[in-house]
Amino acid sequence: MDVTNRYEMRYRNGNAPWDVGRPDSNLISTVKSFPIEPCKALDIGCGTGDNSIWLSQEGFQVVGVDSSKLALDKAREKALEARAKCKFINCDFLEDPIEEAPFGFAFDRGCFHSFSDAADRKRFARKVAECLGDGGFWLSLSGNADEARDGPGPPRLRARDIVEAVEDYFEILSLVSGHFESRSPRPPRAWICLMRKRS
Repeated sequence: MDVTNRYEMRYRNGNAPWDVGRPDSNLISTVKSFPIEPCKALDIGCGTGDNSIWLSQEGFQVVGVDSSKLALDKAREKALEARAKCKFINCDFLEDPIEEAPFGFAFDRGCFHSFSDAADRKRFARKVAECLGDGGFWLSLSGNADEARDGPGPPRLRARDIVEAVEDYFEILSLVSGHFESRSPRPPRAWICLMRKRS
């Protein structure tokens, strides 16, 4: 089963633990504290749209992309209910052109870490850079390999895995350990990485 069908099935079966029904606190704190000014924003792997909607409500012009049509249908419903102006596009981020580029800010919550191959992670970083304008920012949340865990959870990366994939295209402004927004009493650990596109 390819990645697109796998995620579609997980949304259909209700097996999407990353879909917590609210914007991620790491996104909120980074945008507000850095700060990142409202601009054209790309939400990569936007799922059912909670982060896209929050960004829109903060004044960003948001394009959310995802491979799951089911998730995007839900995202459109949520945005309509919230009266948030977001554009949602069904696509394969790595393979398809993102015609709305360039963006000033890109966010991904668990897309980058889904690639187990180092070459694919580097390809992902290059694609994000191609979607951003000069000096654009990328905030990426990835599973953290420092977590000792029994049972399922997000893929885990070492800090070195992140640096090796992104450093040709991005200056790392911050790489800190934290946690994903989660319904679990023990939220999964995450790497929170804020980067700026190199000139």
